[in-house]
Amino acid sequence: MQARDPLSLDDSPVLLGCFEVGGQTVAIDVAQLREVVRHRAATPLPGAPASIEGVIDLRGILVPVVDLARVLGGAALRGGPQARIAVAEVDGIAIGLAVDAAVQILSVEGAALGDPPALAVQSGCAATRAVLRRPDATPIAVLSLEHVIESLYREALAGGKGER
Repeated sequence: MQARDPLSLDDSPVLLGCFEVGGQTVAIDVAQLREVVRHRAATPLPGAPASIEGVIDLRGILVPVVDLARVLGGAALRGGPQARIAVAEVDGIAIGLAVDAAVQILSVEGAALGDPPALAVQSGCAATRAVLRRPDATPIAVLSLEHVIESLYREALAGGKGER
């Protein structure tokens, strides 16, 4: 599945899946999402980076589950009845993103999406692909799932094993 880059859209509508992660709302381009399922225990993988919870069997397909809060630099997922796994596909790679809750699907005009501020980008905030401007509400960061996967690779190369 080839993901669209929301920044390349002018006034075309964009669907964003919004999720609560570590007390904040983040969004993912729906074009990259396969489905959202209830959070379930993942089978740990020995030697995996700390942010990888393990794998789940989703209708015969093994999907690695990543604690999105940890990848974004926060505390581990709190879990609970609202916790979900957002199953996404990026460049043919399936990945489950453990989140505190699925919030909503937003349909927005591409023009409502802006580039992250230059200072944020230059200081290493590569996880944000775009920022959704919303009148009368706080902006929402639209995540770059490519960056999420890249950060997992970097964590593994750095020997980022730790407590889950």
